[in-house]
Amino acid sequence: MQVAIIEDELHNRRILEEMMHNLRPGWEICGTFESIKQSVDFLQNNPQPDLILLDIQLSDGSCFSIFDRVNVESRIIFTTAYDNYAIQAFKVNSIDYLLKPIKESELEKALQKFEHYHQEATKTPVNYSELVEAIKSGKKEYRKRFLINRGNSYFKINTSDIACFVSENKVTTAITFKNEQYVVDFTLDRLEEELDPEQFFRADRQTIIHIDIISRFEDYFGGKLMVKLKNPLNQKITVSRLKASAFKVWVGK
Repeated sequence: MQVAIIEDELHNRRILEEMMHNLRPGWEICGTFESIKQSVDFLQNNPQPDLILLDIQLSDGSCFSIFDRVNVESRIIFTTAYDNYAIQAFKVNSIDYLLKPIKESELEKALQKFEHYHQEATKTPVNYSELVEAIKSGKKEYRKRFLINRGNSYFKINTSDIACFVSENKVTTAITFKNEQYVVDFTLDRLEEELDPEQFFRADRQTIIHIDIISRFEDYFGGKLMVKLKNPLNQKITVSRLKASAFKVWVGK
């Protein structure tokens, strides 16, 4: 497997190279580049690698200029120091990303995702043009409502009316602020991609909560957080140590 690293900071390039050697020692790093110009020259004059680790901001501009000059066929794992609207675009387009400072465990997950795509009998090409436009425009449409089926009738519920989503036994239930409960045909993973991250947070494996259902939270043992929810739920949930920092940032936005 051939991998190219496009990153303008020498320190980060070396970190990525070392991580790749540790995680996939049999793979070949066919080149490391720090600029748009170097990257375009390489991609235009050489067979494209299987995978590219691509920094968004390079020494001579945004990496998206590369797509204007080259038809990129490689799979891409983006790296970025900015946790903003772009992240959701990466997820929706089935492209992975690494948020700096890069952790080896996160790179491993991204590589596993790449391997899954690579092993598919029929590989679906990624539409990078849609991704680039979504990021350049800074716009992302999030789900505003759900269609609910009850017997032979249908009706909608607005996303803004939903206090949380709970998954049990592979069944996802939307619970409104009025304590109405509706089964929705979505996994929490998919909901996490389609819901506005300003309003909803994946608290744990079973729960996504709305910002307005939070009453208060406090430090819990092991670096966790204990979150008290308002009525109608009126219960407590635990946010893991790994998500505690992101949760505090989310609440404080």
